[in-house]
Order: sequence, then C-alpha cells, then structure tokens
Amino acid sequence: MSTLTPNPRNVQAALGRALHEHSGLFLAEGIILVLLGLIAIVVPPLASLAVTLVIGWLFVISGIAGLIMTFQARHAPGFWWALLSAVVAIVAGGLLLWQPLVGVLSLTFVLIAFFLVDGILSIFLAIEHRRELVGRWAWILVSGIVDLVIAAIIWAGLPGSAAWALGLLVGIDLVFGGTALIMVARAARRDAPAVA
Repeated sequence: MSTLTPNPRNVQAALGRALHEHSGLFLAEGIILVLLGLIAIVVPPLASLAVTLVIGWLFVISGIAGLIMTFQARHAPGFWWALLSAVVAIVAGGLLLWQPLVGVLSLTFVLIAFFLVDGILSIFLAIEHRRELVGRWAWILVSGIVDLVIAAIIWAGLPGSAAWALGLLVGIDLVFGGTALIMVARAARRDAPAVA
C-alpha cells in the first residue's frame, strides 16, 4: 500500500507561481498593514480602544456561537460546563464593549503578565540551554530581559500606559507584518515563476 506524498519541488513551484500571480494583492495588503500600523503608532490610544472593541465582539460572537451549539447538543456530556463557558464569553465581551476603557486597562494587565512570564521563561531557557545554544543563547537571554523591561515600563506607567501600550505594540506588529508582505511581493515580482 503506497501513500502519495507530494514532490517538494512541485509544491515549491506551485507556491512560486501563486505568489507571482498574486503579488499585487500581497503588495496591497502589505501597504495597508503598514499604513494601519503607522496610524496605530501615531495614535496608540485609538488603536488600544479598537483592539479592545474587536476582542469584545469576538468574545460576544464566540459566546453566542457556543450557546447555539450547546443547546443543539444539550444531551451531550458537559452541557452545563459548555453553557457556563458560553455565558462567560458573552459577559466578558459585553463588559469590554460596555466599558472599553476599563477593558483597555484589563488587557494591559494581561499584556504585562505575558511579557513578564515570557521574559522569565526566555531567561530560564537561555541559561539552561547555553551549552546547546552556543553563540545563540545570549540573544534569547537579551530577548527575555527586553520582555521584562517592557513589562516594567508598562507597569510603572499605569494607569496612563494602558492608553498607549496595546495600540503601540499592535502598530509595531502591523508595520513588521506589512513590511514582510511587501518584501514577499517584491521578491515574487522579481523572480520569474518556475515552470513545472
């Protein structure tokens, strides 16, 4: 019995053709992401508020979907847990939508916790695996220290830092993501698609 495995060269050629054919879309998306990222960096409080509202709507929609699925499968095991989970999602989303400024502050605490935990784990990883990561472990260590510094800066600036932290970081992410798409589009336009 044989299994069909795609030839990596065929997959690579197909991907190259698709990128070449749609490079304009990648370029447009990249430019839009960079522009949105720059707006978020210039006006981080607006971006922080927008992130909070989007997360609020995501919670509400996922909670409603969870309620529908839970009631359609009401005889399945775990009904009450699934029902509780859906209600919690709707309530959390509703609170973010009802008081988005409080939501920005709450999400900033989550962001601080993320940078704190990620920083500590990165430092432990670097120290524990410094023998295996010769020449590279210092970069992981520095990354962990930078995470801790970011957490400390945001924490020290509370509550005022809540206004800019989410928006600024989302903006930076959008700029880097958009730039990556622009570079992919430029490379796809430059490189002729391979013929299979």
